[in-house]
Amino acid sequence: MEYIPKTRLEAFSDGVIAIIITIMVLELKVPHGTDVSALEPLVPKFFSYVLSFVFVAIYWNNHHHMLHAAKKINGAIMWANMHLLFWLSLVPFVTAWMGENGGAWPTALYGMVLLMAACAYTILQQRIIAFHGNESILASAIGSDWKGKLSLVSSVAAIGLAFANPWFSDALYVFVAILWIIPDRRIEKLAKG
Repeated sequence: MEYIPKTRLEAFSDGVIAIIITIMVLELKVPHGTDVSALEPLVPKFFSYVLSFVFVAIYWNNHHHMLHAAKKINGAIMWANMHLLFWLSLVPFVTAWMGENGGAWPTALYGMVLLMAACAYTILQQRIIAFHGNESILASAIGSDWKGKLSLVSSVAAIGLAFANPWFSDALYVFVAILWIIPDRRIEKLAKG
């Protein structure tokens, strides 16, 4: 059986993620004014942008490490990767909506996209493990995946909390970002060993 070179999947994913970040930054419009007070209306948009930039960067970084652990890929992995990229491609939209309006629905939809991206990432991870086996570097590195499970639970809670108080949801989104921004060296350690 012939396998697909993983370098094509990596290059395509890197390109899509770069475009996602570019679209997000283009949503930040220049204020009409020359004093600092002209920046005040941009604060919620900038917060949404920074939070989303961090999430996209986390996905890019972890995606890189996960594919580094994979020796080869197949069609199921390619489709799982496209599924992840689909949800990540919606990040600029929900970022702009939440930054522009705030409120329950934009904040909840932001959480829904993050939740679906996390589910898609988990599916991709499981497809790679299924292809390479339970004794693979990735399977060993992931272990019980407590960070992944805690992220999923936090996203579900944030979606519900958006209707009580969007600030609670925002706090959970920041918590998940902080949880993942701390470098996860599991794959690197096992790949070197």
